[in-house]
Amino acid sequence: MDGQLGMRKISSHCSISEMDDFDLSRLLDKPRLNIERQRSFDERSLSELSVGLARAGLDTYDNYSPGGRSGYNTPASSARNSFEPHPMVADAWESLRRSLVHFRGQPVGTIAAVDHQSEEVLNYDQVFVRDFVPSALAFLMNGEPDIVRNFLLKTLHLQGWEKRVDRFKLGEGVMPASFKVLHDPVRKTDTLIADFGESAIGRVAPVDSGFWWIILLRAYTKSTGDLSLAESSACQKGMKLILTLCLSEGFDTFPTLLCADGCCMIDRRMGIYGYPIEIQALFFMALRSALAMLKQDDAEGKECVERIVKRLHALSYHMRNYFWLDFQQLNDIYRYKTEEYSHTAVNKFNVIPDSIPDWVFDFMPTRGGYFIGNVSPARMDFRWFALGNCVAILSSLATPEQSMAIMDLIEARWDELVGEMPIKISYPAIESHEWRIVTGCDPKNTRWSYHNGGSWPVLLWLVTAACIKTGRPQIARRAIELAEGRLLKDGWPEYYDGKLGRYIGKQARKYQTWSIAGYLVAKMMLEDPSHLGMISLEEDKQMKPVIKRSSSWTC
Repeated sequence: MDGQLGMRKISSHCSISEMDDFDLSRLLDKPRLNIERQRSFDERSLSELSVGLARAGLDTYDNYSPGGRSGYNTPASSARNSFEPHPMVADAWESLRRSLVHFRGQPVGTIAAVDHQSEEVLNYDQVFVRDFVPSALAFLMNGEPDIVRNFLLKTLHLQGWEKRVDRFKLGEGVMPASFKVLHDPVRKTDTLIADFGESAIGRVAPVDSGFWWIILLRAYTKSTGDLSLAESSACQKGMKLILTLCLSEGFDTFPTLLCADGCCMIDRRMGIYGYPIEIQALFFMALRSALAMLKQDDAEGKECVERIVKRLHALSYHMRNYFWLDFQQLNDIYRYKTEEYSHTAVNKFNVIPDSIPDWVFDFMPTRGGYFIGNVSPARMDFRWFALGNCVAILSSLATPEQSMAIMDLIEARWDELVGEMPIKISYPAIESHEWRIVTGCDPKNTRWSYHNGGSWPVLLWLVTAACIKTGRPQIARRAIELAEGRLLKDGWPEYYDGKLGRYIGKQARKYQTWSIAGYLVAKMMLEDPSHLGMISLEEDKQMKPVIKRSSSWTC
């Protein structure tokens, strides 16, 4: 199967691979044309990729073949193409399969953790949408797409349920945070129970679930070449319901999404309320993924696509300009004037320079940069958040220059961001009085633990994907080697604590499924970089910001 993954063209819309590099501006007022485009990463020839990897210093790609499978669970096709797996791989696959959840005889997901030592189950026996993503990618890369299809359909079914918290009804498009299957051995029936936030700690709806669902639908389609699922009326409706929630007009003056604390992977109070980078990057990636799959054979479809295109223009401009921080930008903010009025203001959000934390001046290298955690009126959260920055690279929200700068930062600040166990979910940790105010004295998010500067092995797959896309696979290889020194021996913990990530998290569950799956996905992507195509979007080189400056409506 070639780089196009056997996708067929249909009259109602372009194929996913066509849309990845499509000029978004043309969708607004011109018919689609059958134009020759640049090849995406997963379409490059073996010779091109081999040369690039050799220059990067990676020497384990002898078995690479475009569109090939990982071979972890199957015999090697030849001696030359065989890949000697790490001893951890067999244990990882065994543990991943042990976490499978079945509904009426069909696998529909993986539970969050199989911790035999913990007496308190809480909700770790449930299938989480965000947690299942690396598991789904592992199964897709191993040639087992059925479980992913089942999961997508089952969560789509749950989306249609009426969702209430106390007496308040949630939006129709909200996807569940998680679900579990109750087996009745007497009646021999299976029952689904979903959580849309009404049972979650803090009672916050998962904003990220819908985005991950759209991203995973595209990954399934890219991996299998099967367009029938994405084209089905149910999936088309599901995507539109999710996007309707995000694209609705209101009082916002920014194209970013306003969110509460605890709405994503950081699902406890951590001061990410407002416009967190993780949500904005996932929002951007979901918009681009949906744009590739939505039909335009009726007025509703065309209108939805137009709204997506306009939002993508505004969102990319806003994020690349106002969320980006490098040495030069930090120096500019340091010299900001305040109380500026009118559209000519340089300090548009009225950020007070004295609010810049001392640590960021030492943390920022001369070469390198990253998307900061949050931007809103009089507030800039300068913390590093790994997931948002990696997704920004994979979705091409980050420009090629910004993507390379993020990699430069990781290398320059290796001890701070990676240490002895990849990789810090956030940096630095909040401490002392600030910790009390920001987290509400949360005992689980104490300094250098859990979300507050803890190290999460699951992020390994995102870092690896970002490294491969930017041509820096040696960074991923170094991180994976660190993980291989501890993960299996420690029982695949959920997270690690300490400045360097040396200690198993104080409340970390063992055999955390996404720690296992994240490792497998990272290994398989390094073995066969063509897998990157299912989770990476190439930059639309012709997409230029429509908005040049903010102006009042009277202009």
